Amino acid sequence: MDRTHTTHRPMNPDTLRAAARAMVAPGKGILAMDESQPTCQKRFDALGIPCTEERRRAYRAMLVTAPGLAEHIGGAILFDETLRQTLPDGAPFPAHLEAAGILPGIKVDRGAKDLAGHPGEKVTEGLDGLRARLAEYAGLGARFAKWRAVLAIDGDALPSHACLEANAHALARYAALCQEADLVPIVEPEVLMTGAHTLERALDVTCRALVQTFDQLERQDVLLEGLVLKPSMVVPGERCETRAGIEEVAEATVHCLRKTVPAAVPGIAFLSGGQGDEEASAHLNAINRHPDLPWAVTFSYGRALQQGALRAWAGDDANADAARAAIAKRARLNGAAARGAYAAEMEQAA
Repeated sequence: MDRTHTTHRPMNPDTLRAAARAMVAPGKGILAMDESQPTCQKRFDALGIPCTEERRRAYRAMLVTAPGLAEHIGGAILFDETLRQTLPDGAPFPAHLEAAGILPGIKVDRGAKDLAGHPGEKVTEGLDGLRARLAEYAGLGARFAKWRAVLAIDGDALPSHACLEANAHALARYAALCQEADLVPIVEPEVLMTGAHTLERALDVTCRALVQTFDQLERQDVLLEGLVLKPSMVVPGERCETRAGIEEVAEATVHCLRKTVPAAVPGIAFLSGGQGDEEASAHLNAINRHPDLPWAVTFSYGRALQQGALRAWAGDDANADAARAAIAKRARLNGAAARGAYAAEMEQAA
């Protein structure tokens, strides 16, 4: 397509390429610990933990001090509050992560809001003032950022083309602003598991979402080698009567990625999207058993990494060592899944 425009160039393409590769280095993935306060409140309430700033800080400090975490985690996505906090030893979270060999990142979107004229659909907001916020976050030590779009499936009607296009456009504008600030953008178009849709319908929607996303990234002159894609796996809706096996999910997901994701993208880090921790690992492992994938294929899990650790901690710092061991184990197992070696690692862990 012939386009007449001024081509955007990142300030330092080599910095972006190197950071993106480090985030998805072999056997490493991304820890998503960027839960908003309402989400954190919900998870803490379920275990009777007071959701105070100090308890959130203590919990996240416990996570990032797990032994050997950097062996399997290349980046950690932080919430605004956490980026500004310090660990008990006085080290800021970003400085601690950098020293450990984990790149610190930051969630920058301001949530999914109702899309005008399209009932049941959302568009993610947060572009206003983003350039200034990215500059501040970079000054605080962030090396990458994350923006999440949410796409709901409802029969044959949703998502609409308007919803796909609006969210893809926002993702691309965000990504361009990140690269201008020398921050690697994590681009996250999530097709939600909520609903009764089939595996085939999920495949169709995920392919359409990724086509729209990469079309908009091209239009905004985003450097593909300097971003990380965070898609959902192709899975049927949680209320679908026909469940899909691990190999079926892997086959559908790889088929979709090969059709839609350029080989220039250095890494694909899947979200877990409500899957259980073992299910998310098994799916990732099966995907990585497919030969000749042109990208690093790994994980960017939140609950699927943290769930066991949160339960073990339960708000009591006396349980911190057991909680650290729990997240270290899940990180190790997912690192193995990113190499297609999950089964062997599970046998050793048994």
